[in-house]
Amino acid sequence: MNDAVDNRLTELEIKASYSEDLLDRLNEVVVRQQAQIDALQRALFELRAQALATPEQPGSGSLRDELPPHY
Repeated sequence: MNDAVDNRLTELEIKASYSEDLLDRLNEVVVRQQAQIDALQRALFELRAQALATPEQPGSGSLRDELPPHY
């Protein structure tokens, strides 16, 4: 009976150890992703500021609006 309790306790300790390791790795992923999100938000803000600061030149519409010469 005592061996069964010891085995169950050992199994629970192993599972808890694996769970802690998984939680640590997932936390690292979340931290890395948040850093990437922050960098992307800064880049987007800079691009928006640059787009607003640069006056649009006449005739400098989107290339998508222009038809290729063969049409």
